[in-house]
Amino acid sequence: MAQDLPAPLRDVVERLSRLPGMGPKSALRAALELLRWPRERAEDLGRSILDLRRNLCFCSRCAALSDTDPCPVCADPGRSGEQLMVVAEWDSLLAIEAGGFYKGRYLVLGGLLAPLDNVTRDQLEFGRLRARLAEGAVKELILALGATLEAEATATSVRDLAAQVAPDVAVTRLAQGIPLGAEVKYMDRETLKQSLVYRQKL
Repeated sequence: MAQDLPAPLRDVVERLSRLPGMGPKSALRAALELLRWPRERAEDLGRSILDLRRNLCFCSRCAALSDTDPCPVCADPGRSGEQLMVVAEWDSLLAIEAGGFYKGRYLVLGGLLAPLDNVTRDQLEFGRLRARLAEGAVKELILALGATLEAEATATSVRDLAAQVAPDVAVTRLAQGIPLGAEVKYMDRETLKQSLVYRQKL
C-alpha cells in the first residue's frame, strides 16, 4: 500500500509509523488528517516539533527533560538531597510529582534493562547514578520502577551498584501495592502515595 502513495505522503507515513503505538494504518490516518488541516495550522505543528528539539534538554543532574539545566526540581533548595528516587522514564517522575507528596530528588534511568531488546546498563543512566551516589549526600535510594520483569532486573542491578559505591545507603522500593505487570506512570495518585509511604527495604 505504501508504494502506491505519493512520495511526500509516503515519507510522512513512514516517519510517523516509527512512533510508539503508531502502525502504518494509524500513521496514514494521521498524515491524511494533517493534509486536511489549513496550511498555517500544519506549519505551526512543524515549528512546535522543531522548538521541542531546540528548547528542551536533559538535566545534567537527574536526566529529566527540562527547558533549563539544572531542571526546576534539581535547582529547588527546598528538596531533600538525602532521598534519591530512581524512575525509569520522565513520565513516571511527572506522575509522582503530580501527587505533591515526595520532596526528595530524582534520577531518570532512561528505560529498563531488557536483554531481549538489547537494552543494557551502558544505554541507561547507571554512570550518572554512580556519580550521584559517590557524592555522599544520598542516604536513601528509592526504586520506583514498577513491577514488571524488566523492572525487577533493573532494581537488582541498581541495588548491586549501590552496594558497591555507597554501601551505607538504604535501598528501598515502592510498596507492592502496585499491581504486577503495571508501570508507575499509569498508577493513580493515591496508589502512588501509599506505595511511597509504605515502601519496603530491599
